[in-house]
Amino acid sequence: MIDEFMRAAINEAEQGLQEGGIPIGSVLVHGRRIIGRGHNRRVQRGSVVLHGEMDALENAGRQPAAVYRECTLYTTLSPCAMCTGAILLYGIRHVVVGESHTFVGEEALLRSRGVVVDVLQDATCIQLMTTFIRANPRLWNEDIGA
Repeated sequence: MIDEFMRAAINEAEQGLQEGGIPIGSVLVHGRRIIGRGHNRRVQRGSVVLHGEMDALENAGRQPAAVYRECTLYTTLSPCAMCTGAILLYGIRHVVVGESHTFVGEEALLRSRGVVVDVLQDATCIQLMTTFIRANPRLWNEDIGA
């Protein structure tokens, strides 16, 4: 059973898919409250950087460093190198990953830098990405830099 925050991240991923984008969603949680939510908007905005995690951070707005250190970032897919860099830069100490079955990001780097990473291998997250990758291999490869 997934918690309300991963459910919110999945809702973001589903919204991204409905918009014609890549189904990856994320929420930034501080004190049991979502302060930022987002989804991959590279297609929708023609952006090179708007992965789900980056969008959630952007939508959280500017926060004091102490707030980021107290946050948990929920993301439906294992964070890529770019998103991992942002997590480390802002000192986020806990990341909950919906799945790393379809893509293994920089979880080892996060852990090596003291970030707690919990990987759920959630069936909904896996199905969203498996279906998308099968239908859109070219777009997926572009998103991960392959």
